[in-house]
Amino acid sequence: MKKGLSPRNGMLTDGPLAKMLDVVPLEKLVFAGWDLRGDSVYDAALSHGVVPKHMLDQVKDELVNVKPWPGVVSSKFLHSLAGKHIVGADTYRDEIKILSDNITAFKKQHNLERVVMVNLASTEKFTELSDVHKTIPAFEAGLNASDARISPSMKYLYVACKMNCAHVNFTPSLSKIPALEKLSETSGIPICGEDGKTGQTMMKTVLAPAFAIREFKVEGWYSTNILGNNDGLVLNDPESNKTKVQSKIGVIDDILGYKVPNHQVHIHYYPPRGDAKEAWDNIDIEGFLGERMQIKLNFLCKDSILAAPLVIDLFRLMDVAHRNGDVGIQRQMSLFFKSPYATEGERPMHDLFKQYAMLEKWAKTVGARPAKNAPVGAVVTKVAGGHLATG
Repeated sequence: MKKGLSPRNGMLTDGPLAKMLDVVPLEKLVFAGWDLRGDSVYDAALSHGVVPKHMLDQVKDELVNVKPWPGVVSSKFLHSLAGKHIVGADTYRDEIKILSDNITAFKKQHNLERVVMVNLASTEKFTELSDVHKTIPAFEAGLNASDARISPSMKYLYVACKMNCAHVNFTPSLSKIPALEKLSETSGIPICGEDGKTGQTMMKTVLAPAFAIREFKVEGWYSTNILGNNDGLVLNDPESNKTKVQSKIGVIDDILGYKVPNHQVHIHYYPPRGDAKEAWDNIDIEGFLGERMQIKLNFLCKDSILAAPLVIDLFRLMDVAHRNGDVGIQRQMSLFFKSPYATEGERPMHDLFKQYAMLEKWAKTVGARPAKNAPVGAVVTKVAGGHLATG
């Protein structure tokens, strides 16, 4: 896109929002990140097969020079994939220092003023809140003791807080625990998440508001996905699958205002599809005079191609939020997520149209403010695949 070799499609920040906000241009974004594989972005992109080789070759020189740092991972939280390109450290505090040093060196290398961190890692297993997650002192003590209940995603968010990086959780993995929500506020950084809303769930948040407006009663909603990339492989693990399904399943009930009695979500790993995901939905509705009707939706899409522009939008929008002095949960970013961040007891907004209205209102309030000339760094936590397979 920087070289004019492809259109700038799919990004809100190159559409109407760009007229309201002084977002950093693509030309001033610099990328880096962590991964369990040590290949350059060019080699990784070739192996994933999302972007054709003839396109990648036009930017080969740039992509070859982007090589990931070793990632932090835990077999307790991610069972399905293993990697050799991992941080070698004896304690959690040693891991934190290594990650922090990566960011410091990255900022110095590119003369960066601000950095935005996005978690694009594979889905971790379902995690219950415990005492170590509830207060900042308890979490700090847990890091000191290398407490096994602290996940890699939580460590990365902690590093973002300490390194003054805006943070985005594009995964369903639990990172916004009470301790880190509070730390984001006291550290003065904006945070948002959780689980990027790219395909099937996006369509649900479009259709469900229409059913609510027309007073259709939804009797059942059967959803299934087949995908063959690393995201699908990880979700083949029942514990990681549970995390993902929990993120997807509550959206419809919240929009409709009642619990759909037969809402099912199924995710299946099917290697032949690679990154080309297919989502099927069967919706049973009851209309006037109690007459039953059905709607069927088949969405054939490319997982990373849907995710990548949203991630770029989030880099740029969260940078604006950081410049504006916004801290803690950024509810105006709910549009991008299946499970938008909210405080305990708060009801998140799921309706896509109301979410966009929230974002637009924020954009108008913030207004156009001059962006500083220094480039912005974008660091991604992309442990063992997941979204944005092209880097």
